[in-house]
Amino acid sequence: MNFPQSGGCQCGAVRYEITAPPVTVYACHCTECQTQSGTAFAMAAVIPQASFRVTQGTPQMFARKTSPTKVMECWFCPACGTRLYHVPGGAAYPNRNIKPGTLDDTSWLKPTTHFWTRSAQTWVVIPDDAVRYETQPETLPWVPTTSRGLPSVAN
Repeated sequence: MNFPQSGGCQCGAVRYEITAPPVTVYACHCTECQTQSGTAFAMAAVIPQASFRVTQGTPQMFARKTSPTKVMECWFCPACGTRLYHVPGGAAYPNRNIKPGTLDDTSWLKPTTHFWTRSAQTWVVIPDDAVRYETQPETLPWVPTTSRGLPSVAN
């Protein structure tokens, strides 16, 4: 896979670029992600903040509570509503969790980690070699120790 890679919203008003491969690509099967995505799970590609930039347009943010003390920033195109990326815990979070289906080339994507598998639809087949979590783990290898007090990184 060559970088940079570009992506954007459905209508083309907002475009972005990633300049490095994802740290990981995951699927989250929690009921919140099922609702947000309108399907059985949501995916995210974890990109270091320094390797992500918006190249056209200005996305807008919707903040949703993930717990009584935690907030998830959800960034989307204000023209068509396409969700582009999310930032668990706000600007201090070291990564941008892009919605990988918004990349121009999605052929190389494969989730290697699955969260909230206890909520997975019964017809979803999770590969045997994938890392699985029944719920949300307390820590994840791609979140630096200094950021581990931040909200859950899946969703």
